[in-house]
Amino acid sequence: MRRPFSQVDVFTSVPYMGNPLAVVGEAEGLTTDEMQRFASWTNLSETTFLLEPASEQADYRLRIFTPDWELPFAGHPTLGTCKVWLDHGGVPRQPGLIVQECGAGLVRIRISDSRLAFAAPPLVRSGPPSAEDLAAACATLGIDPGRSVVDASWVDNGPPWMAVLLSSAEEVLSLRPEAAAAANSQGLFIGAVGPHPPGAATDFEVRALFHLRGTLVEDPVTGSLNASLGQWLTTAGHATAPYTASQGAALGRDGRIYVERDADGTIWVGGDTVTCVQGTVDI
Repeated sequence: MRRPFSQVDVFTSVPYMGNPLAVVGEAEGLTTDEMQRFASWTNLSETTFLLEPASEQADYRLRIFTPDWELPFAGHPTLGTCKVWLDHGGVPRQPGLIVQECGAGLVRIRISDSRLAFAAPPLVRSGPPSAEDLAAACATLGIDPGRSVVDASWVDNGPPWMAVLLSSAEEVLSLRPEAAAAANSQGLFIGAVGPHPPGAATDFEVRALFHLRGTLVEDPVTGSLNASLGQWLTTAGHATAPYTASQGAALGRDGRIYVERDADGTIWVGGDTVTCVQGTVDI
């Protein structure tokens, strides 16, 4: 069956400089196996499938797949899919606020300064990691936990992120992840973050590393990680919102993430999305 298909680039206003996402529209009738097979074929970090909502509060429902498994939530698929839904005539029930239904529940998305931003979902795990887990993460990053780490915390919001705060963006950019050490840290999702000096184009530099098909990979620009980092950094006193983060330089990308915090403590993660491919796909 022919279905609408888009490939978009998220967290950038310049095509091919952010994080790509495949979006399949009108996905009713597809089985989980069919969705997983197609996501594996696209070989992108995530592929999403747009569905009619089950909740009366939601505007649409989506399922999110990596090439190997389904995710309850992810950030750049949330923004990218919402942009596709709006571009294809989607009208939210509440003006200015879109409600997405996904495995993690209902996620609010709003238009902020002409770009979309999602409300960070609550953390399902927080607090300091064990010495063993931190050591494994630092071995993967190629650093000494006793000398290089300013702070660390679990910031699990679906993907099981561990955040590692370094003293500077320069240290984050100079990381040389160790694939050999990573073999002993299977299952860790590691987010490294460090501040840029005052006056820089962005406030923080971010890198995200995890395993995909047994190989250590780096994600270009990561919404879920930046959402949980925003919650942790502002709560722990390491950052004041609003702030801007950059991600993807190590991969030749130039992602931009805009983090805001409401008076009630809600963190909003925003970014631009551009459409690069549009057509149909036969699934």
